[in-house]
Amino acid sequence: MASRSEAKARAFAKDNDAHVYYDSYQALAKDPKVDIVYVATPHVFHAEHTLLCLKQNKAVLCEKPIAMNVFQFKTMQEAAKSNNCFLMEGLWTNFMPHLQKVHELIQQNTYGHCLKMEADFSFKAEFDPYKRLFNKNLGGGALLDIGIYPVYLALKLLGLPQDIEASCEYSSTGVDASNQIEFKYANGASAQLSSSFLKTTASQAKVYFEEAVVEFGSRFHETDKFTIKTDTGTQSFDYNYPANGYQFEIEHVHRCLHRGLVQSPEMSLEASYQLISTLDEIRHKMGLQYKEDKPYKE
Repeated sequence: MASRSEAKARAFAKDNDAHVYYDSYQALAKDPKVDIVYVATPHVFHAEHTLLCLKQNKAVLCEKPIAMNVFQFKTMQEAAKSNNCFLMEGLWTNFMPHLQKVHELIQQNTYGHCLKMEADFSFKAEFDPYKRLFNKNLGGGALLDIGIYPVYLALKLLGLPQDIEASCEYSSTGVDASNQIEFKYANGASAQLSSSFLKTTASQAKVYFEEAVVEFGSRFHETDKFTIKTDTGTQSFDYNYPANGYQFEIEHVHRCLHRGLVQSPEMSLEASYQLISTLDEIRHKMGLQYKEDKPYKE
């Protein structure tokens, strides 16, 4: 555990039975006993702290979004390549059993073409202009914090869209408090996506195929349940996995490191590039910019 505050690092280490803690990120990055660092600082620090570790030849698992924009991401990607270090975006949903199964159904064309997808992730957040969710200087806003999950799901299941439409409701701090996004695809498919800090919803996702409807359980990004409804009936899946779901991502990263890989075959840097590029385009459509942004290019 590392923190800029020794007191916070010590307290977190005690609460989580960590035997070693550091009073700076530099100290963590320089420790030769450390194999990999999980960067879980606020969004605006992801690039800085990832680069700090990569330049010390440390593998990095960086919490989503991996960067504030595609420009930062490319710098991180280049650093990982030049130092021959493992780098992966920490988007734990990608490794959940329910999503792996639905992705498999699509790959096998089990129920025909996908026609439409709906996904929402919303919760009522207490407004505090100084804390991360609404603080623009910390990369606040619904899209980058929770809207990334519906966007990711659409990219994972449907691929890159041909066109994107997006709008948002701004908070008084200048970040998106809620947003509405539509992906349109060349084959006629579409994805209706939304996220919000203004209300609490079931945060569900549905995927409509030619021959079935797949419905994820509440809080689709971490559920262990989903159903498949067809003309002949409903099939339910319940994985009832232990712990909180992060173990699937952790186990995958361990396997990658033991194999000597520099990137994940399941959450590749190309996938992260597509995700951050799409988020950049959505923000451009919404008119949302951060100080870390360079001029947007169509």
